[in-house]
Amino acid sequence: MKGFSFKLLKISSRSRIGEIITPHGKVRTPVFMPVGSLGSVKSLSPRDLEELGVEAILVNAYHLYLRPGAEVIREMGGLHSFMGWGGPILTDSGGYQVFSLCKFRRITPEGVEFRSHIDGSLHLFTPERAIKVQEDLGADIIMSLDECLPYPSPWEEVERAVRLTSEWARRGKEAKRRDEQALFGIVQGGVFEDLRRRSVEEIVEIGFDGYAIGGLSVGEEKSITYDMVELTCSLLPEERPRYLMGMGAPEDLVEGVIRGVDMFDCVLPTRCARTGELFTRFGKMNIKNARYAKDPRPVDPECSCYTCRNFSRAYLRHLFLSRELLSYWLNTIHNLHYYLILMEELREAIEQGRIEEFRRHFYSQRALPGQD
Repeated sequence: MKGFSFKLLKISSRSRIGEIITPHGKVRTPVFMPVGSLGSVKSLSPRDLEELGVEAILVNAYHLYLRPGAEVIREMGGLHSFMGWGGPILTDSGGYQVFSLCKFRRITPEGVEFRSHIDGSLHLFTPERAIKVQEDLGADIIMSLDECLPYPSPWEEVERAVRLTSEWARRGKEAKRRDEQALFGIVQGGVFEDLRRRSVEEIVEIGFDGYAIGGLSVGEEKSITYDMVELTCSLLPEERPRYLMGMGAPEDLVEGVIRGVDMFDCVLPTRCARTGELFTRFGKMNIKNARYAKDPRPVDPECSCYTCRNFSRAYLRHLFLSRELLSYWLNTIHNLHYYLILMEELREAIEQGRIEEFRRHFYSQRALPGQD
């Protein structure tokens, strides 16, 4: 398709290094995409994102469909112009937000009917409507509409969701009109191996520019999650990018990359920043803790982010407890820097053929006592 391509540069064990080309720039994979739910990565400007080295972001079609409306954004020149962000953008279809945010929703073969979490207004999302909304938004990568179920769900319900997701994927692909946008299909199947295999087979048969792994991290144990990721990656085409939707704890990134995932997104680093939780190589640090009240050290002495180069734990604690807006900015800068450096180190480890060694070192640092 015009404007989008994926090149696989190296495979080490199952881990991969690749390169995605979009109309708005190049993305090195494996990649972590910060989430800008409402058209903004919370507390950061596009300039901040550029300076951090962010290569792509995710924006939620559901939220922007409800407010200000996809038509408004289209009339303003699309998301890139509207947000002032020049890099690649991925939009999700809204299926997960309907599942997680809407108290009322009704699934039919036609689509999903739901009430807005903002004002209670009634809406119908069909596969065709989901594509049209994302085309209006103008993202570089868009997603098929799918049905995401909670855990645990019985086999019969998950089988129905797989069937519906495949049918919606066919309809969505047929409705797509903008050649410069890449369309990803979504694999469902819950924690059932037979349904995961079936979903992969059906979605791959339809044919997409990339493939997303959905329906995980919705309540199941991590060991089950990783088993399903490994199985799904082993079945997906090698020449297409693989996107693990919504999972983004540091451990998820490492374990996902080990199993062959190329793309990740998650609200975790920005959300934790706003609750005073800071990521370090030794694990999470809660900056609210009283023991940091007179601590002159940076969050992580080995971190090179703006926050760690200039401010102490004591000052960051003071800002957070005082509810100063600067707190959210500095904390988010640090957390996203941590994530981006982690991805850079993972790419380097794959390139050098030492991904398993990296994994062991990653967990050994977290096991060391008294490192904060």
